[in-house]
Amino acid sequence: MHQHATLARKDRRLPLEGVIQRPNGMWFIVGTVCFGAFMAALDASIISIALPKLEQAFHTTMNRIEWVSLIYLLALAGCIVAFGRLSDLLGRRPMYTLGFGVFIVGSALCGASWSLASLLVFRVVQGIGASLLQANSVSIITAAADAERRGQAIGFQALAQGLGLSLGPLVGGVLTHIASWRLIFYINVPVGILGTLSALLFLPRDRREGARPHFDLVGALVLAFLLIVTMYVLKEGFRPESRPVLTAILLAVAVLAAASFVAIERRADSPLVPINYLREPIVWLGNLTSILSFSVMYAVTLVVPYWFVHIEGLSSAKAGLLLTALPVGMALCTPFAGRLADRWSKLKVSAVGMALAAIGSGCLFTFTRITPAFLAGLFLVGCGVGTFTPANNARVMNATPAAHLGVAGGILNMSRTLGMGVGVTTGGVSVELFSAAFGPHGEALAYRCSFLVAAALALIAFALTFVRQKSSQTTT
Repeated sequence: MHQHATLARKDRRLPLEGVIQRPNGMWFIVGTVCFGAFMAALDASIISIALPKLEQAFHTTMNRIEWVSLIYLLALAGCIVAFGRLSDLLGRRPMYTLGFGVFIVGSALCGASWSLASLLVFRVVQGIGASLLQANSVSIITAAADAERRGQAIGFQALAQGLGLSLGPLVGGVLTHIASWRLIFYINVPVGILGTLSALLFLPRDRREGARPHFDLVGALVLAFLLIVTMYVLKEGFRPESRPVLTAILLAVAVLAAASFVAIERRADSPLVPINYLREPIVWLGNLTSILSFSVMYAVTLVVPYWFVHIEGLSSAKAGLLLTALPVGMALCTPFAGRLADRWSKLKVSAVGMALAAIGSGCLFTFTRITPAFLAGLFLVGCGVGTFTPANNARVMNATPAAHLGVAGGILNMSRTLGMGVGVTTGGVSVELFSAAFGPHGEALAYRCSFLVAAALALIAFALTFVRQKSSQTTT
């Protein structure tokens, strides 16, 4: 009788073990993670459409208001790897649930902002919450999913992130149109509460037992500084109005910080990022190709709206609608690609994805008007990135020891964030350089040539997948 009562009390404890331990119970975990991944990614891009409204509301300039977007990405990139490591030490369930709480508070404060300075401070809080969510998303799925379904599960997580990033401008436009810019922040509060409840109900307990290794605080601070400087240079350092001397100094500082981080990690008893792990070809090449794949996506998503508006003369609303061809391609291909990677070959699926992205970018260059072929190019870029991401992420996570799943997931998400910065910089700088080369009458050709640059990035990633194949024959 006493034993029966004990079991009954255990069944009433959170999480709902009876649900998540069923054969298909892992999908409740995957759904919870996708919820947070979508919300955090959406807020990285949703702000772009509201920047003109914010500029008017706070009576400031565009150069200053762009920091509302940039400072979120800086907080996200600076914290994500450290939080991934902390989740390995303290448990992924409490860190992920805390992420929802911090994100909700940050969102509510952003919506109530009374000045640009207050909004920037609260966007940092929001970015910290997002980094807690994104640092743990892939690692939670990797720990919960069996090897036969891991690629498919990671595919859904990649789909949630990709859709959040791609649909942000469209969702932001609708919300600012029906209400005000504050709604794009307030809407996160009820959504975040639902996510928190889902995390409490379904995320499994994984708190470590026994003595915990020391957290590498010095390494975490140096890495955060390195990532913040790198993201700043990528976003601001290559603009026409930027100062070359300052950019060169920041690049030198980034190189010095990188060398210092490696030296610190080699001497640390419990390093934040094990250097031996990063030396594995499948790991560092997987993260490098991840950066390149998201660079392709964000170079295209930056340039295409300008093409629609400036060259084709479309309205912003219609341009945003046509751009959804890219996230539709991701939505259709990502879950299928994850399943195919589990059953066929993760490496070959990754290569196919980058080949599709290169072909899609080539179509954008070849077909000069808004035609079905041009929209098919957008669709293929989405299909390519959506096909590549789950297969590539699954390969990296399968090569990761269980004790380092959190930091590995954080590094993969950091790669995506860096890819965003590289893509935006590459797209913008390539258009400016080609415009200067072709003169005032070559604007259309300058945009088209920037699509060739995106295709070149995809082809480089395609080639690197086969370098990885030669380096790691045992992992397919």
